[in-house]
Amino acid sequence: MDPSRRPLRQEWLTWSDVDKLVDVLLPQLRAAGRFEAMVMITRGGIVPGGLLSEALDITSVLTAAVDFPEDPPGMDDKARLLMWPSFLQFPAEDLLRNKRVLIVDDVWGSGRTSTAVKSRCGAAGATAFTCVFHFNPYRSLFSRAEPDFYGAVTDAYIVYPWEIDRGLRGIAAAVPGVQPDSN
Repeated sequence: MDPSRRPLRQEWLTWSDVDKLVDVLLPQLRAAGRFEAMVMITRGGIVPGGLLSEALDITSVLTAAVDFPEDPPGMDDKARLLMWPSFLQFPAEDLLRNKRVLIVDDVWGSGRTSTAVKSRCGAAGATAFTCVFHFNPYRSLFSRAEPDFYGAVTDAYIVYPWEIDRGLRGIAAAVPGVQPDSN
């Protein structure tokens, strides 16, 4: 990650904070109509997707695993947008075709993952909508795209309660006084 794009602060959430995000999202999602399937983006979308699928009674719950190549040093945003992802796992087209699909992830940072999954769902014949707990418009690589539904806007690196043991692993070098995890 380009150091200039690294979040300057962290926000540690509790389960109560997560409940509030779900409470913000549910009226938006219900007003949009019934979703016939959900695609949870691994790994970040697993817990949010589970909570939302239960609350919305979505029984067709699927997963997508997306991998982007590591950004070479000095890559600009325009070049980053053109990088094509690898789909390590993706639902079969017949599970998506002609369905309203809710795509769930935890955070929209650069936006590449959610937009790649939405594009692939659309190519399979689905009407796809993106949903995240947190939208970071300051990191988004897309000037004309944003999640269809989001619980909150942030400029922080979010640590969810199910990530507490992982915490700042991988970004600790950017946090004064915190040593990188050796695991």
